[in-house]
Amino acid sequence: MTTDTTASEIELTIGAPAHGGHFVARHEGRVVFVRHALPGERVRARLTEAGDGAKFWRADVVEVLEPAPGRVEHFWPEADALRAASRGRLPVGGAEFGHIELGVQRELKAQIFAEQLNRLAKEDRTVTVEPAVEEREDGLHWRTRTSFSVAPGGRLAMHAHRSEELIPVQRMPLAVDAVNDLQLWDVDFSGVSRVEVAVPVSGAPLVLLIPAEGAHPKALGRIASALPEGTSIASWDPETSTLNRLRGRTWVQESVLGHDYRVTGAGFWQIHRSAPLTLAQAVLDGLQVQPGEQVADLYAGAGLFTAPLADAVGETGRVLSVEGSPGASRDARKNLFAAPQVEILQGRVDKSLAAYEGRLDVVLLDPPRVGAGKDVVRRIDAAAPRTVGYVSCDPASFARDLGYFKDLGWKLDSLRVFDLYPHTHHMESFAVLTRA
Repeated sequence: MTTDTTASEIELTIGAPAHGGHFVARHEGRVVFVRHALPGERVRARLTEAGDGAKFWRADVVEVLEPAPGRVEHFWPEADALRAASRGRLPVGGAEFGHIELGVQRELKAQIFAEQLNRLAKEDRTVTVEPAVEEREDGLHWRTRTSFSVAPGGRLAMHAHRSEELIPVQRMPLAVDAVNDLQLWDVDFSGVSRVEVAVPVSGAPLVLLIPAEGAHPKALGRIASALPEGTSIASWDPETSTLNRLRGRTWVQESVLGHDYRVTGAGFWQIHRSAPLTLAQAVLDGLQVQPGEQVADLYAGAGLFTAPLADAVGETGRVLSVEGSPGASRDARKNLFAAPQVEILQGRVDKSLAAYEGRLDVVLLDPPRVGAGKDVVRRIDAAAPRTVGYVSCDPASFARDLGYFKDLGWKLDSLRVFDLYPHTHHMESFAVLTRA
C-alpha cells in the first residue's frame, strides 16, 4: 500500500540485485528497493511503499529511460510492469524477472546467492546457477502446480505483488500445457475463493476448490460439472485440512528414478516439471550413500528422496523419514511400504531427532522456506553424521543455517544452485557439508 509522499514517481539509477526480486537504488540518501529493473538502468519508478520514517522505500518501474543490456520484452502482458503502468494498473506477481534475458537472470541469481553466503555465513564462494534437466530454452511451461484466486464475478485471477488487487488472467505461460488446456478461465468459480491445480507426469490433473466463506453448498457441484471430463476434483479446507472428493482421485501420481509417488491434495511436491529428477540426482551424486549406512531424511514429505536413499543403503541399511505434515507422512507410508529399511516418523524434526537413539551416518534435510533453525542444526551436529546434505529453496535461510553449522565446526564442501523457477527471483540449491 502506498503512503502519502511528496512525489509518487521518482527517477532512479539502478544498482545491484537484492534478494527477493528487487534491485537497489538510492534517492536522496535513502535506499529504495525497485522491482522490474536491471542494474545500470535509469528509470522512472512509482513508489509503492514510502514514508518519512521508513528505513527504506519500495518502488515499481513504470518507464525505462536508459535500458541495460539483457532487457527483453516481457513474455506475459499481464505481468509486464511497463505495459501495466501505461494502462494505470499493477502487474500480476510471479514473473518478476520476465523482462530479463534468461542467461542474465541466472547471472543475477548467482550474484544474489553469493552475496547472501558472504553476508550471513561469511562464506566467500563463486556461484554458478544451473538450469534444470530437460529445461526449455525460453524457460516457459514448467509449473506443474498453480494457484489462482477468484475475482468478483467468478473468473480466475492473480494478485499483484504485495497487493490485494486481483487481476483477471486468461492464460499462465509459466504453467505446463496441461494446465492451460483445462481452459479454467471459461468457468464460473463463484462460491470459491481459490483454485489449486496439480498436473502429474502421468494421469488426470487434480483441481482443488477452496470454498469461499458462506458459499452455497451446491456451488461446488455446479463448478465440478463445468470442469473437463477426466479431471479429478476435490474440495479443500486449509484450516481443518479436510479434503473431500468430488470426482476422480484426491491425489496425483508422480514418478522419479523408477519410483512412483502418491501425493495427496495440497501435499508438497516440487513445482518445476524437472525439479524432482534434478534434485534427486544431485542428492545421490553429492551424498554418495553406501550400502549399510544409516540415513535420516528430514522434512521428507511424500518420500521424493527417501525412496532412492533406501535403494542406496540397501536391506542392510536404514533410512529414517521425518515429516511434520500428517498428510504427507501418510503419503510416505503408502509410497514406501515395500521398503522395510525405511522408518517413518510423523512429527517435529527437532523432537524426532532428540528422541532418536540410533547412529546416523548421513543426514539430508529439505526444510521449508524459513530454513531449519539453530535448534535443528545443533541436534544434527549432536548426531555426529559424516556428511550433511541440505536442500534449500531460499538462499537467505540457507546461508543463516550454514553459519550455524560453521560455528559448530562444519564446512561447505560443495554447492550446486539450480534455476528451478525461471522468470522469477526464486532458486533452489543443494549443499554438502562435512566436518572442518
